[in-house]
Amino acid sequence: MAAPPIQQETAPWLLENGSYKVLTKESHHGRTAHNMSSSSLRKKSDLTLVSKVQCGLLRSFLTNLQEVILGTKLSILFPAIPLAIVANYCNFGRPWIFALSLLALMPLAERVSFLTEQIAYFTGPTVGGLLNATCGNATELIIAIFALCQNKIDVVKYSLLGSILSNLLLVLGTSLFCGGLGTLGKQQKYDRRQADVNMLLLFLGLLCQLLPLLFRVAGGYTTVTTVAALQLSRASSIVMLVAYVVYIVFQLWTHRQLFEADEEAGEGQEEETPVIGFWSGFVWLVGMTIVIALLSEYVVATIEDASNSWGLSVSFISIILLPIVGNAAEHAGAIIFAFKDKLDISLGVALGSSCQISMFVIPVCVIVAWIAGIDMDLNFNTVETGCLAVAIITTAFTLQVLLTTLLIKEKKTKELTFPPCRPFK
Repeated sequence: MAAPPIQQETAPWLLENGSYKVLTKESHHGRTAHNMSSSSLRKKSDLTLVSKVQCGLLRSFLTNLQEVILGTKLSILFPAIPLAIVANYCNFGRPWIFALSLLALMPLAERVSFLTEQIAYFTGPTVGGLLNATCGNATELIIAIFALCQNKIDVVKYSLLGSILSNLLLVLGTSLFCGGLGTLGKQQKYDRRQADVNMLLLFLGLLCQLLPLLFRVAGGYTTVTTVAALQLSRASSIVMLVAYVVYIVFQLWTHRQLFEADEEAGEGQEEETPVIGFWSGFVWLVGMTIVIALLSEYVVATIEDASNSWGLSVSFISIILLPIVGNAAEHAGAIIFAFKDKLDISLGVALGSSCQISMFVIPVCVIVAWIAGIDMDLNFNTVETGCLAVAIITTAFTLQVLLTTLLIKEKKTKELTFPPCRPFK
């Protein structure tokens, strides 16, 4: 069977399950900011030794193993996975189990992003975008579900709140600061349409979280208002999930070009092609998810012991440590791209991840708790909700000031470059 001709507008094809799969240009440029940020920590694998293996099945397995396990700069942390499992079964110190599990989650979160991108080469950008929308914050979602199963509602709320705050304040703030250092004397530009959509979703999520809090404050902390606030939270969660589904349709179908990673971000780099097959990527993705679930169970079970041993409160560990460690690879990639003057990718990571947690992960946790018979509402208490509101308003104000500054500079540049013409005599 002859291979299909490669046209100029198509990327290389790949043999998968006996048939040729053409990778269109659309598939390559459908990468999201999450994929682009994680790709900054990847490295090319040297398959010279693996290619000399005679057995085809063994060669394929070793190739996949090298690409998945050794294809990241965080591969040095993979030994923490067996160490955490051994420490748990040998009844080592529970703070050690907590620390090893946190370290092991860092490369796993980055590899999940890598595997979803590999699957997207075969399924197309739409299905790949759905996978990224579902698995983008898989670590936070799995940890939250395990915490719910153990009725640790405060850990769930603090960890999800910390994820939003770390993305808006730490990641975005560091990206803007580092981007300014890396582009001294130049203007940093970004797509305001994508940022506006994400900020509006964040304000919608904040409104849904304010309603139960204001309801309980106005009605007093009684049993009647507690039940009514719980019902209001569940109704608001359904509205948030519907809004998130509409947002996904807006992002992947009707206005996909607004959310695609900037094509100029790949300048100077070779055209990427898939390194593993579809079914291999799917199996690895399922396996990685199972390992993340196991380590998340260790984290939730040992968080109190780590708190007592280290002298840190559970709220501090949940708000600060869990979000930063869980998405360290993605956050580092966002900062690296900000240094390279790719501010759209940094904004896509910070704002996109915050929207996903606010509009998808939090309401899903409320619905799962409802199904499990656990009373979890959207009331994050006054101080925590106030911090979230200040963070969102500060981010919106900062982006608006940045945009206004850019518009003023562009207007002055045009006035200096193109002076008014004198009438012709």
